Amino acid sequence: MSRTPAGLHPDKEQGSNGKSASATSPRVGNGYHGGRQPGNTHGRVTGAVTAEFAVALPAVLLLLALLLSGAAAGVTQLRLEEAAHAGARALARGEDPAAVEGIVRTLAGTSATASVGSDDGWLSVTVADRVGGPLGATVPWTLSAKSTTRNEAPVASGGVVALWTLSSPQVTA
Repeated sequence: MSRTPAGLHPDKEQGSNGKSASATSPRVGNGYHGGRQPGNTHGRVTGAVTAEFAVALPAVLLLLALLLSGAAAGVTQLRLEEAAHAGARALARGEDPAAVEGIVRTLAGTSATASVGSDDGWLSVTVADRVGGPLGATVPWTLSAKSTTRNEAPVASGGVVALWTLSSPQVTA
């Protein structure tokens, strides 16, 4: 048979003054502290997890913002490369620069800039755009992609292909 602590059944065990034994015993608490005295530090400490979380939260949020910005930069770079390749293919087939600009803006977005160039029978399309995401407005981060291909269209008389510039890229280091 197990013995019940005095603080749990005050009607069975009372002290000489008529009060329960738990009220007269300094070793037994009132049940709220689980038998510990208010100044006891060996028990559970409340509020420590909240303080640790408050200290760690800014670091976690900064890490999350950096990861999201890296992902946004990767997606932007893929869009720019695809737009540059498609623009170079269209230019090699003989499309005019306005059509190439439309293809580039469709694939890379309306904020992208494109420039078209030629050199000795080779055509190139360079596309640039700023990175979006959580830190995109804070950090001026511009990416670019360039694609070069052989000219498949017949060259005009004289063998000179004009250099077209749709809009100047704003590439910053």
